[in-house]
Amino acid sequence: MTVRIYVRASTKDQDAKRALSDLITFSQSYNVKHVEYVEHFSGTKLDRPVLAKLLKDADQGDILLVESVDRLSRLSQDDFAILKQRIKDKGLRLVVADLPTTHTVSKGMTGEILKVINHMLIDLLATMAKLD
Repeated sequence: MTVRIYVRASTKDQDAKRALSDLITFSQSYNVKHVEYVEHFSGTKLDRPVLAKLLKDADQGDILLVESVDRLSRLSQDDFAILKQRIKDKGLRLVVADLPTTHTVSKGMTGEILKVINHMLIDLLATMAKLD
């Protein structure tokens, strides 16, 4: 398993690496190696070169770590559904640093309930990011 850290800013004038050191520190709690993906590209675009590379490089069971949902997506609902499916197809687990319910995996009924809650929260946060 690898933690794949994705940081993004829309323009070169913005600091995409702003949260990188905090995410690296956060990733160390998983006791596995990490790989950093830094992108300067609009979050409103589905097809982003660095995100595409991350998805290509990823293996089943890897973690996709982002600071917040808006760093992953400012997509329309339809495009976000496509991105979520790509993440699911690769077998990635999405961990959002500012969404603590995504940090651990629980088993049984609790795990299934958390999974549903996380999907709803991530969808809500993605919609809010699009509107922002």
